[in-house]
Amino acid sequence: MEETKMELYLKKEMKTKRLNKHWQYCVGSGHATLALRADYLEQLKQVHEELGIERVRFHGIFNDDMQVFMKYSDLMPLPGAEQLTQLSFRKIGMVYDNILACGMKPYVELSFMPKHLASSDAKCGFYYGGCIAPPRDDAEWADFIKKFVSYLIDRYGAEEVECWPFEVWNEPDVFVFWAGTKEQYFHLYEVTARAVKEVDDKIRVGGPAASGSKWIGSFMAFCKERQIPVDFISSHQYAGDPIGGVEASEDLEAEGNPQAELPDAKAMEHLFDGLENGSVLDGVRRLMPDKSELMDIAGDGFRQNAAIVKKQAEGLPLYYSEWNENAIFSAYTNDTRKVAAYIVKAALDTEKIIDGSSIWCFSDIFEEFSEFPQEFHGGFGLMTHSGVPKSQYYALKMLAELEDGRLELGEGATDEEIGAAAFTGNGKLQILLFRQKMKNLDMPKEKAKVRVELDQEPQSVFQERIDEEHGNPLKVWEEWGSPEDLKPGDKKTLISRTKVEKEAVVYRYEEGRLVLEAELGVNDIYLFTVCL
Repeated sequence: MEETKMELYLKKEMKTKRLNKHWQYCVGSGHATLALRADYLEQLKQVHEELGIERVRFHGIFNDDMQVFMKYSDLMPLPGAEQLTQLSFRKIGMVYDNILACGMKPYVELSFMPKHLASSDAKCGFYYGGCIAPPRDDAEWADFIKKFVSYLIDRYGAEEVECWPFEVWNEPDVFVFWAGTKEQYFHLYEVTARAVKEVDDKIRVGGPAASGSKWIGSFMAFCKERQIPVDFISSHQYAGDPIGGVEASEDLEAEGNPQAELPDAKAMEHLFDGLENGSVLDGVRRLMPDKSELMDIAGDGFRQNAAIVKKQAEGLPLYYSEWNENAIFSAYTNDTRKVAAYIVKAALDTEKIIDGSSIWCFSDIFEEFSEFPQEFHGGFGLMTHSGVPKSQYYALKMLAELEDGRLELGEGATDEEIGAAAFTGNGKLQILLFRQKMKNLDMPKEKAKVRVELDQEPQSVFQERIDEEHGNPLKVWEEWGSPEDLKPGDKKTLISRTKVEKEAVVYRYEEGRLVLEAELGVNDIYLFTVCL
């Protein structure tokens, strides 16, 4: 007889605690100007309505493609054209109008630097550009911020704007996003926070939004010493991160050498050998291999680091404004259910620690390395650029469906070979099972058995599952030959064939106990709902 790998026994009247769905606080997105696109907004509205996510965060609200601060010389390099300037927040207003129309609110990331306010022409290196230099003049930058905040209050009213978080910059510990030092970032935060508060001291300002949960201790010490306003702490955490690093010191202050992750000059000479007939995507994947499949990466780094940061925050609200399984754009596994299983486990493991979080990101409408034409290209999105929900979308839909009472199953319940969590409310009992691994390992399925004490037989039991055959559009797309151009009819068929459905479950009810069984492969997820 085949061994049952996991057995869960749920007794009547077990203790519960209110579930904190921190993952519904916000979601990440491609840069600001994309929020002017109809397809982006259609997907964003769907994410809000189906997943319950309340806010959206993106880089580049001050990017030069938003035409915030321009000179006539940007259009025509004529003599004297430098002196003719234009300051306009009109496009920002259009972006925020669109977000509000979707039923969501902005999570305001104050980035990047308008080039005419910058101390240098340092660029982030992404396809859409973005100046990452510190400001050339503190007073000039502060005046710019005050005008921006005043514009928002005039357009939307103080009461509305006061409920938007304002975060200063993005990952200033990473050379891709900040061309200054740690000390220069702290100074930027001080100038910016004071400027915001000068206009409206009820607006919440926070930072430092560093990668790998870093800098919180020193940031808090700096703000306390100089009595700088800080209303929340923001941080980022990925399990596999090619730039910010996946390892951290005990106090999360150690500095690595991100550029050491890049191939050396000699290796670059032969980097693309053998790809003579390859695509741009092949080149990106060669440059940035998927470390989550090549290295043994701890699956609980998010939980451990978040616990440290929670203490360092000293009672301030803690927002993880970016997190996911993998920060490696183009990684094949970003489109697999490995991400879905990680999201489920990490979200539940941190729900007592984090006040709000923002999964990176909601759609493959995303242009850091340009927008790739392949429907599945290893993008970060919950959905493809055509709007096909991936496995991780369905995982978040399962999490959205969970009732508010989480049963206390004891320490380590999510860390077993088959992890488990259970929830109750509104006449339902839900059991969530997942077999999360940091690699897509080829292993046999394992059996799980759940026994539930009940006073009477349930009215009905149904299951939702993410496995090789359910909630797995990548598999079907590859069976079709991986068509680059997904026609509207094909998109509709792909969604219909792979969406996660509620399926009736064959169960046993004997001697006051409900018995449920499942077989889980690596990174499979099952959600049982028992209607009492």
